[in-house]
Amino acid sequence: MGSGPVALRDARGVACELAEPARRVVSLVPSWTETLHALGAAERLVGVTEYCVHPDAARTQAAVVGGTKTPDLQRILALAPDVVIANREENRRLDVERLEAAGACVFVTDARTVAQAALEIEQLGALVGAAPRARELAHAIRAALLRGVPSPPVCTVALIWKDPYMALGGDCFAHDLLERCGASNPFAARERRYPRIALDELVAAAPELILLPTEPYAFGEPDRRELLALDCPAARSAQIHVVEGELLTWYGPRIPRALATFRELVLRARAASAE
Repeated sequence: MGSGPVALRDARGVACELAEPARRVVSLVPSWTETLHALGAAERLVGVTEYCVHPDAARTQAAVVGGTKTPDLQRILALAPDVVIANREENRRLDVERLEAAGACVFVTDARTVAQAALEIEQLGALVGAAPRARELAHAIRAALLRGVPSPPVCTVALIWKDPYMALGGDCFAHDLLERCGASNPFAARERRYPRIALDELVAAAPELILLPTEPYAFGEPDRRELLALDCPAARSAQIHVVEGELLTWYGPRIPRALATFRELVLRARAASAE
């Protein structure tokens, strides 16, 4: 692990200055917890959330400090972290402000594109003294991006909730990830990042591909069969797939596999539409 001073600015533009890489880290972001393990910095994690389920050892090797939106701030502070890693969407601003008011250094991330996620991986590597391994992972992500975007785009809807249905809008990491794989999002211009949609709106969008991730809503085979009854291209060509939720929404070591997986699903849907 590296040594020497660390000086970074987080997604808010707030300075994070450490005399040396953090030795005591609390992660309030499940995907970043997994990333720190992948970077070989697991021993520096002293606190994680109850949702930090990957890898399996994450919650046994570090103290569990509550949920992403319900963290136990006093327990976090008692762990005396050198840095707390948070995310603008995942965690509440009030909790970040209270931690900072108590003297904690909080590094807030906010990657909304794959390229930004690669940059934040490098920043996390610098924070914990794992810069070489972080650069390797970021390089693998950028190399995957260099493959280019398949064209023409395939109209793709990724649902994230049911009752009511909610879909990916624009301005979020998962939206950019799918665009990089050749998908076009009919709900990208909606005002909300994750707009509610009615079934007739879904049909009217005429998606060629529908993705049903296993989180945050646990879509499964019964949901897929239900949507196969719709009158839209994706249903007629059976291009409705239950997919690993973390692959769609988590930053970190999953990204290269995510790009390959969703590119393949987009290409498969395009071929089915051409038949």
